[in-house]
Amino acid sequence: MPVSGIFGKLRASLSQGRAWLTQDLLGLGAKTWDPATLEELESRLLLADVGVEATEWLIDRLRHPPRGTAQLEPTELLEVSIADLLRTVEQPLEIPAESRPFVMLVVGVNGTGKTTTIGKLAARYTHEGYSVVLAAGDTYRAAAVEQLGEWAKRATATITAQASGADPAAVVFDALSSAKNRGIDIVIADTAGRLHTASGLMDELKKIKRVISRIDPTAPHETLLVLDASQGQNALAQAAEFNKALGVSGLVITKLDGTAKGGILLAVARQLAIPVRFLAVGESVDDLIPFDAAAFTKALLGADVP
Repeated sequence: MPVSGIFGKLRASLSQGRAWLTQDLLGLGAKTWDPATLEELESRLLLADVGVEATEWLIDRLRHPPRGTAQLEPTELLEVSIADLLRTVEQPLEIPAESRPFVMLVVGVNGTGKTTTIGKLAARYTHEGYSVVLAAGDTYRAAAVEQLGEWAKRATATITAQASGADPAAVVFDALSSAKNRGIDIVIADTAGRLHTASGLMDELKKIKRVISRIDPTAPHETLLVLDASQGQNALAQAAEFNKALGVSGLVITKLDGTAKGGILLAVARQLAIPVRFLAVGESVDDLIPFDAAAFTKALLGADVP
């Protein structure tokens, strides 16, 4: 998708929150960031779930502009600084030809939009010409298998499922074994979502990873964590715990029209440095877009796309 298209979706998603940073702050016309304005900006960043570390980093950049940026207007320096921080986690998800099937293990707590994200991923990759199998590894939540099945139909993907309460690792094992025998390109595994502090959930996810590696020692090739942006600093805590337990390789950020207004991405970039693969900016099947640091920054600040 061209940058202008990405920007449009982001602008629409973040439109409710554009004022959290820019209103009455970036239109002051000052040639430098004076102490009072910086103090107000710091407060707004913290309230927007940017986090202490990322806020301190940004404020320091504005107080002491790096070489080559001193001539920028205050608003330009803020935009450049935010974009520079976000570029550290801008890394598209690649599907290498040598990894077949390419295995994505999708994790996250309940309510983040995990199953919907899997459906959107399936639709995206089938549209690009890949064959996709969905593994219904969330065998505990009521109607989870049915929900995933509906997404499989919409995406023209195949689903592997067992009865409610079945061993999730067994479901994923069957899906991967079948996909390998059939020459399938991508396997996307759903998993049960509970609190990230529940040791039983983490042990179960570790078991699924071990089972996957028995079939392919290089898999899962992507451990994708789905985070709800509106959960603010709690989302950051989730990411830290999942990463510690599983080694998360990529993030999908959902619900960007919530209270956090996207500020959590700056906290993730500064504190965890986990690649952000996709942003969910709506409910439609095509409302899952690759993360673009420059476009996101412009949408966040209410700037115009060139």
